[in-house]
Amino acid sequence: MLKRVRRRYLALETDSEEMPSSKEFMDAIWSAVSKLYGEYGASLTGLTLISYDMEKRLAVIRVAHTAVGMVRTALASITEIGDKPAAIHVIRVSGTLKALYRKMRE
Repeated sequence: MLKRVRRRYLALETDSEEMPSSKEFMDAIWSAVSKLYGEYGASLTGLTLISYDMEKRLAVIRVAHTAVGMVRTALASITEIGDKPAAIHVIRVSGTLKALYRKMRE
């Protein structure tokens, strides 16, 4: 019997002068994870972009619950996105999107 995949949703804030495109954003995250943990480690994260809001500078990504620490470490190592200085901050972590959005509104 297959075990259900447990996931976590991370609300992220991008700190940069110019907001990168969603592709540049995800490329930067994948690159950081790959650099730190290699291809195999990156494959364990199950990284997926759920939403990306350029105006509010917010993004929501989904990761495997076992890889939250790995992804947070990789996010902290990002210093530039698309050759422009940038940083990504984790605002919230939640087990469901509904709870994540509710926590962000509070």
